Amino acid sequence: MRFQLVIPMIIGFGLLLLSCEDKQTSKKTNTTVVKDSIKSKPKVETKETTTSEFPLLTDNNAMEFFLEYEKENQEDKVRITTDFGIIEIQLYDKTKFHRANFVYLTKRQYFNGTLFYRVVKDFVIQGGSSDDYNIAERRQKIGHYLLPPDTKRGYTHKRGAVSMPSSEIENAYKLASPFQFFIIQRNGGADYLDGDYTVFGEVTKGMDVVDKINAVKTDDGDWPLSNVYIRKVELIE
Repeated sequence: MRFQLVIPMIIGFGLLLLSCEDKQTSKKTNTTVVKDSIKSKPKVETKETTTSEFPLLTDNNAMEFFLEYEKENQEDKVRITTDFGIIEIQLYDKTKFHRANFVYLTKRQYFNGTLFYRVVKDFVIQGGSSDDYNIAERRQKIGHYLLPPDTKRGYTHKRGAVSMPSSEIENAYKLASPFQFFIIQRNGGADYLDGDYTVFGEVTKGMDVVDKINAVKTDDGDWPLSNVYIRKVELIE
């Protein structure tokens, strides 16, 4: 199966989602490249920020929330710290809902302690998930929602592109899981994914780190044999 994303502004998301797990994705050869579960539980000690000021997001209120949130939160540069080094990302202003979502999750410290849990050699690394109970608790506090695709901004799945995987739930509108992201590592890119997934940023520094992560040993299911931690995600100037 291929990654699936969305047409902007979908009415009635709530009936589509009981979870925000991302759907498996395929290369042209139908080789599975995306899953959203982790074999072993990492130890995470990240302190949760105060969340009482934030609404619990659902399919009914998420888009309205991000429409307002992005106006006051214009950050567009991100640093990801891993055990292999630092990756810096430029988020695109034109994909405002996806940018706002990533900025929001970063400020909520959601990504800290998650993993690059899916690695397909010479193709992609995917992060933002974990089966650690602390990560599940963070999701519960943030909410359950999907994002519509925004694929007509002229961005392509070139090498270094940052994009969003699809939901675990089959849906007619190709809604995307907001908690994960993937980075194209393949030389020459993967433009055959264009139109199915929303590219919302690109790596500006640290593609050598992406290459190192992509080179780790995995099992037959593309799981790294040793956990590849996302230690910290932060906004930078």
